[in-house]
This record gives sequence, structure tokens and C-alpha cells, in this order.
Amino acid sequence: MKDMRDFVAACEERGLLKRIKAEVDWDLELSHIAKLNEEQSGPALLFENVKGYDTPVITSVCTTVERLAVIMGQPENSSLGDLYAAWAKLGENLLPPKEIDPADAPCKQNKMMGDEVDLFKFPVPKFYPLDGGRFYGTAHFVITKDPDSGWVNLGTYRGQLLGKDKIGTQFIKGKHADIMLKKYQALGKPMPVASIVGCDPLLFILGAARVSAFVSEYDVAGALRGEPIEVVRGETVDLPIPAHAEIVVEGEVDAEKFMDEGPFGEYTGYYSGVGTDPRNFIDAKCVTYRDNPIFWGTTVGRAVTDTHMTMALSYGANLWQQLLAMKIPGLKGVYCPPEGSGRFLAIISMKQMYPGHADQVLTAAISTEMGAYGLKTVIVVDDDIDPWDIPRVMYALSFRFQPNRCQIIKRGRSTPLDPSLPIDAREITGRLLMDATIPYEWKEKPIPIELDPDVLKRVKARWSEFGL
Repeated sequence: MKDMRDFVAACEERGLLKRIKAEVDWDLELSHIAKLNEEQSGPALLFENVKGYDTPVITSVCTTVERLAVIMGQPENSSLGDLYAAWAKLGENLLPPKEIDPADAPCKQNKMMGDEVDLFKFPVPKFYPLDGGRFYGTAHFVITKDPDSGWVNLGTYRGQLLGKDKIGTQFIKGKHADIMLKKYQALGKPMPVASIVGCDPLLFILGAARVSAFVSEYDVAGALRGEPIEVVRGETVDLPIPAHAEIVVEGEVDAEKFMDEGPFGEYTGYYSGVGTDPRNFIDAKCVTYRDNPIFWGTTVGRAVTDTHMTMALSYGANLWQQLLAMKIPGLKGVYCPPEGSGRFLAIISMKQMYPGHADQVLTAAISTEMGAYGLKTVIVVDDDIDPWDIPRVMYALSFRFQPNRCQIIKRGRSTPLDPSLPIDAREITGRLLMDATIPYEWKEKPIPIELDPDVLKRVKARWSEFGL
């Protein structure tokens, strides 16, 4: 799979995409249709008749595990746990991108330069009534490059359409784009950037992932794809651009310049602020795009949407990969529920081998690159429980968990989007580490109720005889 069009074709072949031919207004109506569809675990939607526009919008790309499996090239009946395992296995052998001839790059089919740039040319939706405007970047990612090392980063940050050549940014403190922007500020230079809309969906998923610093998401994508991602140089920025992107906005971000941006309905189901805030912005200098470009948007908002499923995959897979890299024995599986945006809650299954083993896993989880940012609750269960089997996890919390075995960490790094904290105090979060295992060191453990294996085999052999 090289691009969004490959995804559309693959989903149509499997009956996982619906073309909407009726006219739909970009102003709230499109997003509300998509949101209701996502809450029913419906298909990906390709809106072909957006009011006032000749080009389509796609939504609900990542909202089911089945479609995530299609994106990753894995069996359609894969669980999130299966995708985590595939990611951890495939993602070990990083594969850098391959630069191709611009003449062979579909993203270069059309070009707007300088004063010609007009982002209102594209059917950018307004998603929710209280949003500050139309949001160009909900399913985009921003490409930046470290001025010291040359490390290329792909990061997903919301982007409000602030003018025909202006896109707001929300480079949260400590995120890779923010770290790079501060370096450019120290040099007294604006930071070259490129915003990508519509591409191989795996690149968007990786843009939202917690990939370690100095590792390019392009290299991870190449590893997961088994072949290098094809890129070309930008027209005005020295950045590698996905050759098969639908829309590419090239520009710069000046750390000293701001525009009012927001508010926006976040993936937490709440607004992260009550009004506008001064934020840095992308000053667009050039836009290249494919013929009849497909604009990709996601409704964000309350779970479960593209955003939540994307984070459940990328965060969970990264957590699993990073835990495995610690060489802790006995790890069986991990699950980061999409209802928790994949980032606030993690459930880990393990086979205990020594006293304190469960505590080791609990503290390891919040020490990973993924877990160190925003992860609030970690639950560890025994290896007889699959972490994604929520009824069984509830069973463990009811019959194996003791509150006095909890650990409370009072100071951890938070996300400014966490609505459980006051809007003006979101730098620090508490963490709850819950041991829902039967303690390894107990000499006398609870005796489990088990079926007799011989009788069980005999009963199963007669199952149809019972009319069941």
C-alpha cells in the first residue's frame, strides 16, 4: 500500500468503504454524519459531493481494528494484540525512505506558489459547533527536521485553518516539533515544515505514535511495510515529502510569531480551553497536490474515532515493543483501550516468576518512552487473562486485586489535553499502578475452580447431540 487510493481500493474490495454521493455540507453536516457512523462501527466514508467543492473528503479511515489490519497488511481477523505483536516484530529492522524522481511523484501534479496559495480550495470541514473554525489538520502530519542532527520527524498536531495561507499549530511542550522549533528560535531562523494530508495511512498512524527521539517515523514505516517509503524533495523546503501524498503544504513556522487559534473539540471528548490562545502557525509558501485530491479528516471528539483507534494501535504497539526491549521475562500481552485514547490506560498480562515481578512490570510501563507521557493507570494481570478481555480483567480486579497493593505516583508528565486536571494546571499528573495478580510469594494461593479435562473432552464431542 503506497497511498490513500490504495487504501480506498482495498476497502472497497472488502466492503469496508461507502461512497456518499448525496450533497453534504462541510459546515458541521459532514462531521456529524461521520461521527454517527463511527459510533456504529460503520465503514470508511468517501464524501464525493461536498457542498461548494469538486473534490472528495474521506473520514472514518481507522475506526475499526479490521481497517487497521488492512492498513498494516495483516489478516483482517487480527485483534489489536495481534497488530501489536506484528508491529513489534516488523518494526525492529528500520528501513530509510527512498528518494524518487519528482516526475514520478503524484504529489507534484499541481502546484500553487506564493500569492497563489489558497487553502480554502480544499473542502476543509468544521467539526463541532464550539470549534473556533475549520480545522485543516485533524488527520495530517507535520514534517520537521532537526537543525543539528538532520533527524526527520513526522508529528500529528492539530491545525486550524486561519487564513488562505495560514494553518495554526499546537506543538505541545516537549513534543519533538517543539524541541526542534526551539532550536531554530535559538538560531534566529524560522523552521521549515511540510503538512501532509492524504497519504499511506500508516504514515499518519506513525505521526501520532510515540516513536523515540532521533528515530524517523519514515524508517519505522519502511520496516512495517517491508520496503522503503518513496519520497521527493519539497519545492521550497529541504524536507522529504511522501511522493504519493494527496496534498502537501510547504511553509515555515516562526517561534516569535503568533495568531489566535482554537478552541477545538479534542479526542478526550472535551475542549482543552474555553477560547482562543495565541499559537505559532504555518505560513504556507507553496502547495502541491494530486489531481482530484482526497482530503482526509477525522472527527476527533469523544471516543471512538480515527484518533482513538490510531492511538490505541500506535501507543499500544510502541509500549509493547519498548517493554520487550527491556528484556523483562514473562510478558504475555498488552492492551491500551481505544476508549482511553490508547494513552491513559494500559493493561499488561504476565507470567510471574519471582517476588516483585509484577511491581517491576508496573514501574517499567511508566518508564518507557510511551508510558512516560500521559499514562495514568497501569493494570497488571496474570497470564491466564488476556489483557483485551475486559470482562476477565474486571474479574481480576474484583477477585485478585487489593487496594493496599496499589502504588500511587504523585508526579508524572501529563498532557495539556487531560480534562481530569484543571485547565491551568496540566503539566503534572498522578499515576495509579494496580496489581491485579495473585501475589507470587503467597505460600497458599486461592484454589481455582477448573473443569475436569476428560469430562470436558467427552462433552465437547457430544455437543451437537445436545442441540447446542
